[in-house]
Amino acid sequence: MPTTRHPYEDLITHLTRTSALGPGEAARVVADVLAYFSEPVEDFVRRRHAELKGRGLVNDEIFPRLIAELAVRRVAAPELSLRQLRRIVYG
Repeated sequence: MPTTRHPYEDLITHLTRTSALGPGEAARVVADVLAYFSEPVEDFVRRRHAELKGRGLVNDEIFPRLIAELAVRRVAAPELSLRQLRRIVYG
């Protein structure tokens, strides 16, 4: 009877070998990281804007920071102008 392999089984094995994580914990970490990097650009911008606003930052500080963060995402997002960022946040 064939067993179904996790698509990232090699990464899970690596994590269990190089950390204190068990197989189930390592699989959850991998799933969390994949979900984080699968977040659509618009959702990321809205979420980060709300987080930074909650820390007391103003838009003049937030939008340049969002541009910098988007540029280094694992799968780089397209370059967005300040206007595009504002439209994502405010509609």
